Amino acid sequence: MNTIKILWVDDEIDLLKPHILFLEKKNYKVTTCKSGTEAIDVLDDENFDIVFLDENMPGLTGLETLNEIKEKKDNLPVVMITKSEEEYIMEEAIGNKIADYLIKPVNPNQILLSLKKNLDHSRLVSEKTTSNYQQEFRKIAMDLSMVNSYEEWVALYQKLIYWEIQLEDIEDVGMFEILESQKNEANIQFGKFIEKNYADWFEPNTDSPIMSHTLFKEKIVPEISKEQPTLLIVIDNLRYDQWKVFEPIINNYYKKEKEDAFFSILPTATQYARNAIFSGLMPSDMEKLFPQYWKNDTDEGGKNLHEADFLDTQMKRLSLTHLNYEYHKITNLKAGKKLADNFKSVKNNDLTVVVYNFVDMLSHSKTEMEVVKELASNDKAYRSLALSWFKNSPLLEMIQQAQQMGFKLILTTDHGTINVKNPSKVIGDRDTSLNLRYKTGRSLTYEDKDVLVTKNPKELHLPSITMSSSYIFAKSDLFFAYPNNYNHYVSYYRNSYQHGGVSLEEMIIPFVVFNPK
Repeated sequence: MNTIKILWVDDEIDLLKPHILFLEKKNYKVTTCKSGTEAIDVLDDENFDIVFLDENMPGLTGLETLNEIKEKKDNLPVVMITKSEEEYIMEEAIGNKIADYLIKPVNPNQILLSLKKNLDHSRLVSEKTTSNYQQEFRKIAMDLSMVNSYEEWVALYQKLIYWEIQLEDIEDVGMFEILESQKNEANIQFGKFIEKNYADWFEPNTDSPIMSHTLFKEKIVPEISKEQPTLLIVIDNLRYDQWKVFEPIINNYYKKEKEDAFFSILPTATQYARNAIFSGLMPSDMEKLFPQYWKNDTDEGGKNLHEADFLDTQMKRLSLTHLNYEYHKITNLKAGKKLADNFKSVKNNDLTVVVYNFVDMLSHSKTEMEVVKELASNDKAYRSLALSWFKNSPLLEMIQQAQQMGFKLILTTDHGTINVKNPSKVIGDRDTSLNLRYKTGRSLTYEDKDVLVTKNPKELHLPSITMSSSYIFAKSDLFFAYPNNYNHYVSYYRNSYQHGGVSLEEMIIPFVVFNPK
């Protein structure tokens, strides 16, 4: 192991001989200086892992020395040591990004603790995280064998996401692989649970979760009022884990009041799930009641062109027409900037709805563009890419402005997405839908074990394209592939992000309510 090199700067360094001997016995190499000027010269010639810096020195003061060190070596950790507890000194030092702050007299163990905290911090956190997950692993495995309600599935999925985000920053690849296998097992069991229970959720007087078509009435309407304007943001294709990494950014402006998960309807695809949110209806009802707005998979033209119209019909049905509301759909940077620049124009609305279409575009471009394939090669990278977009997006500008204007904020999505790894062969006629995670059409041939199938679409409140249409939904991380040109097709789509099927990632999605700080 490399010896850790410490630079200790103090005009009374001779009095610190016992501390230095203590550290040298622990195999630290300590170089000493009696002034800030001397320290700056030494730093020009030699590299150190950490600096202990006395604040109160003649000549160049500790704070002045700190500024010079940071100009030369911004990432070098500096621990300030001072006799004074004056607030302005602490604020100055902290503002200059000190690594730690110790008040004299210091004892050797304080020094050792500061070293551990700053130099061994990542290793210690890594070991602690690994050991905590090892304990939790057994509990998750037990929960997996017993989970039997939608509430328990939500709790289990949230726990898996928590550990995925905790483990992503540590170096233990083995732990990550164990978690991946738990997620895969969870998705297999979840597929069985949905197969057994999903159709029953539409029966009257059944204990069913909030779903796409009930979300607006049950969750959003109770939050809207004349007293406070509400900004409802629907980020297309936002997974629960992506929301969790967005959360700290939003927390700078808003405080979270409620966080719930709800279930996307099947297929977990935008034309079904998002239209269901805005219409408050299942797809078969949309087709029957509003044929002018609904398009089936095989119909020509855009499938999501009438969300604002569907919202109008729902507002009327729920007797909410006394509210001022507006609907905006953002599908490119130019439209996002335009709305952010003119955001003050929505200040008199009771409800402003913004559908933001970036994460969905990211998942599609990952399939089509080599550079994005590389940037979003796995879930960790996909989260990171989505976070980078969010931090620099017009959407965040809108959230900041909404906070200043006193808006309540609601953040949600229509469905999630899953990284597909394994192909499942399917055969259909020329009218079969094209989606990789679900298919609808006549005379479909498929692997029974790989799919949730409904021969009677009305049972799942889905439209039938023909009298003999059925639907199949891919489970776990599978994607549908046709036998012709099979190998090319499989290598092109493997490890891409798709939606439409049955998985925790696609179906269990966030609904969060905030109030401005």
